[in-house]
Amino acid sequence: MNYENSENLKPMMHHIKYTCLLLLLMPVSVFAQDSLSLSINDILTRIEKQNVSLESYDLKAKSYNYKSEAATSWMAPMVGAGTYMTPYPGQNPMADDKGSLMFQVEQDIPNFSQQKANQKAIISLGDIEYASRDVKLNELKAQAKSLYFGWLIALERIQVLRENEKIMQTMREVEEIRYKYNQSQLGSIFNIDAKIEENQNMILMQEGEISKSRAWLNSLMNQAGDTYFSIDTSEQLVFVPQAVLDTASLADQRADIIKMEREIASMKLGVEVMKKESRPGLKIRFDHMSPLGAGMMPNSYSIMGMISIPIAPWSSKMYKNEVSAMNLEIDAMQKERQGMLLERQGMVYGMQYEILNVQKRLDNLESKIIPSLKRALDANFQSYQENKIQLPVIIDNWEAWNMMENNLLDEKLTFYQLIIDYEKELFR
Repeated sequence: MNYENSENLKPMMHHIKYTCLLLLLMPVSVFAQDSLSLSINDILTRIEKQNVSLESYDLKAKSYNYKSEAATSWMAPMVGAGTYMTPYPGQNPMADDKGSLMFQVEQDIPNFSQQKANQKAIISLGDIEYASRDVKLNELKAQAKSLYFGWLIALERIQVLRENEKIMQTMREVEEIRYKYNQSQLGSIFNIDAKIEENQNMILMQEGEISKSRAWLNSLMNQAGDTYFSIDTSEQLVFVPQAVLDTASLADQRADIIKMEREIASMKLGVEVMKKESRPGLKIRFDHMSPLGAGMMPNSYSIMGMISIPIAPWSSKMYKNEVSAMNLEIDAMQKERQGMLLERQGMVYGMQYEILNVQKRLDNLESKIIPSLKRALDANFQSYQENKIQLPVIIDNWEAWNMMENNLLDEKLTFYQLIIDYEKELFR
């Protein structure tokens, strides 16, 4: 009996050990999940490698590679069989002539220069897809940066709100003491309680913004929306003005201009294809005839070569007009490219001045205005705790400081967004 009991206990002990091991490893896994912190560069790298919409451009570009290979292939040969010169029923053919059984093979011979031109034109479409991918990637990067630094500002707002809560809790304690000695009114305590609850709602709102940003960034990285990660709070956006802002440098940097240049190059290759269409095409046909009668007619064959004549007036008009129309479209796109570069150059210069202006306002808020208001708040708060001033005075001081702290964060968010838009315009 003891031996049987020990044998029954073995599976149970094994299960208990396995459960204990899971319980021991669970905090480690949770800690590892909570400790995952991504910098903005980590997120941008993941987006570039994993984003699904970017993969579609790669697949389209690869499809054009296969199409370009197909452009150099020959048309399939045509094979036929039938009768040749067979008399109708009721006729009296001479020498028992019943016609022939005919086999036919026909093959188009492509114009190789035309095929090469067509192949280059198709490959250029793949280059346009890669350029379109760069345009989309730049948009996704700008979107990710906006979410990332919006998240960062939300964390800073929460820090300010936590500090506000400490100040309000202290004010409440002071008011409770004063109320015991008939030096304050009960309404003041209720007023502070309302502000504390309002402050809690503001914290919840910022936490909601963080959750939304995390979910959105997860989708951009092709991850599950509830994948947990934190961000590097030491990240800062520093404005570095572009040294040269001429149209040539913008043309080299902007993905949409590069895409337009590739579209122009593709259209020029299309013109070459159309010009090659005016070259003649060849066709060869072979016919074999076997007589059906018992006469002395021998087996016979026919070889025929055919050539198209695209220079005929009624067909050459099409090629000439198509080439003229495509050249005009190319000229229009080049003008559009030039106008876009001039417009973007002026826009980027304007954004530089705006960013520098916001930067000065930030410096004034951080170095002068907020420190002065904080010193005034600290001094008056000390007097308030010593019962030298009343609650409305300290609330006015606190609200002035709190408003400037929020203005600072608003300006910082504007500053970050302007830098993101500036970089997007440089490399769009």
